[in-house]
This record gives sequence, structure tokens and C-alpha cells, in this order.
Amino acid sequence: MSSDASRELLDSLPELKPDETFCFDCNPDVPCFNRCCAELTLPLTPYDVLRLRRNLGIGSEEFLGTFTTMRSFPDTGFPLPMLRMLDGPDEPCPFVTPAGCSVYEDRPGACRYYPLGRGTKMATDGVSERFFVVREPHCLGFDKGTVRTPHQWLENEELKPFNTSNDRYMRLMAMVRATGQPLEPRLVTMIVLCLFQIDKFRELITNMRVFSHVDISDQRKAAIMEDSQQGDEAALDFGLDWMELVIFGQSQGLARK
Repeated sequence: MSSDASRELLDSLPELKPDETFCFDCNPDVPCFNRCCAELTLPLTPYDVLRLRRNLGIGSEEFLGTFTTMRSFPDTGFPLPMLRMLDGPDEPCPFVTPAGCSVYEDRPGACRYYPLGRGTKMATDGVSERFFVVREPHCLGFDKGTVRTPHQWLENEELKPFNTSNDRYMRLMAMVRATGQPLEPRLVTMIVLCLFQIDKFRELITNMRVFSHVDISDQRKAAIMEDSQQGDEAALDFGLDWMELVIFGQSQGLARK
């Protein structure tokens, strides 16, 4: 789905003000449990891929090849990996089981948000956001549950690291969109490597001596090269700064030597 189509979809939904509440719960006691985990059109962000592939204990190249279909945003050319559903009459998510989500602790941000939608816009002081309620005929989670505001829901679903990383990625995409031209194929390839394949990006950093070309502290270098989720997050943050520097010649978070 293009960014314009996503925006139109959100605009068609009822908006939820920051201080408004909604009642919702999803658990095995809800009659429709697992029904929303099939026939999904689910794009994955770099942070989603980071969390999922580490949860599964596999490399990023294997994860992308096994679980996604790579598409692209038409206006920017940015890569858009879509989670691939399993074959079958219901086209279930590859991670759903009768007991629920097998990667629940590291499930994608979109799954955490449901039944909310979040619309964002770049602002001078950061990111402005709006929330929307998504009501689908099959979903019975609204019948009873905990009453929360949007931000209470975000806290409950541990969405802060997802939003922080995804907003940074959207900012880079917005900068490219503002040029009016999609990325060259070589830059798209670099984005896949530097943002969606963190383990491969570390190899590039070492082989191409990337750190020797930028002004970076030893502490940040060590964090980036650490093989852990925290290290992956540091590497993704660096990758976003690096790609901004490569594409535009400057970056808020990184400078050339």
C-alpha cells in the first residue's frame, strides 16, 4: 500500500483524541482469538525485521528470503518487505499457533498497535501523531476489556522503541520524497543492506572500514558492533545516519571526517 493510500485509509477511520479512551482486549478467551492473524497485508519496518530475525535466531538474509516478499514504495523506491502468509485456505501468518503468536515478545509494531492506527507527520519539533480506531467485523475484542487512552495502549504494548526507530526511518523517507525523485537502484540496495540486514551491515562496516570515514566515538563503535539486540538497535541507528549522509551529504547524527 502506498503512503497516500495508507493516509486515505486512516482518514476514513474515527479519530481518537489523546485523552479519549477505548475498551479492548485480545486474549484466548475472546471468541475471535487468532482470526486477525491471517490474510494480512503487513509491511515490515527495519526495526520489525531486527526483532523478528533475532527472535528466530537466524540471519537477516535468511529471514527476508523465507518470510517476506520484497516490494517498494513507488514514490521513493524505498524497499518494502511484506510478511508472507502461508499457503492455504485461510492464508495464516507464519508465526500464529493455536495458542497464539509464537514470536509474541518480538511481534511487529503493526500487530502491537491493533486495533489502533497511527498517522504521523513530520513537524519542526519532531513528529506529530494522530490515532484512529480500526473496527473490523470479525473482531470481538471491543465487547469487553480494559479501558485505556491511546498512550496507555502504547505503553502496555511496549511500542516506544518501535516508534522511535520507525519515525526515524519515516523521516529519511520523507526527505527523499521531498526531492521528487525515487532513489537510484544502488541506493535502494544499500538501504536493504544497511537497514534490513544489520548482521551483513556489520560485515560491510569492517570490510569497507566505514568508521575511518566518519567522526564517531569509540563508545558508539563498540555499541554498533555488539552482537545483541541492543547492538542491533545501535547499528540500525547508525545505519539511518549513514544512509542520510550517503544520500544527502550530511546528517544530523553523523559527520564525515
